[in-house]
Amino acid sequence: MPHVTVERLGTGKPVYQVGGRSFVFCRNPRPDACDPETGERYDDVVVIWVESDSDKQALVQDARTPFFSTSHFDGHPSVLVRESRIGEITRDELAEIIQDAWLSRASRTRAMKWLKDKGLS
Repeated sequence: MPHVTVERLGTGKPVYQVGGRSFVFCRNPRPDACDPETGERYDDVVVIWVESDSDKQALVQDARTPFFSTSHFDGHPSVLVRESRIGEITRDELAEIIQDAWLSRASRTRAMKWLKDKGLS
């Protein structure tokens, strides 16, 4: 995707940005995302921006997807997914979700140009 930069957190995990705005990043382990049986914090959570709350709800409420959210992300336009579960969706589905994340964070000018270049506008 055009104009994407990759920053690294102190842990070395990537933060993908467009125009200085994050759209996908790897989250540090936190107490709100942990194994329900062991209580161990997940160390492979990826945050992906979405366009709207309805988009978020469509992903997290569909039991067929590996997407989830936590109370920490209430009202935040993003979904969570564990890296270990990304294989549960197809490459095309993942590409669409990442493209939508990019579009939700890119400037209107960049987004419109990209859509036009792809023949999608």
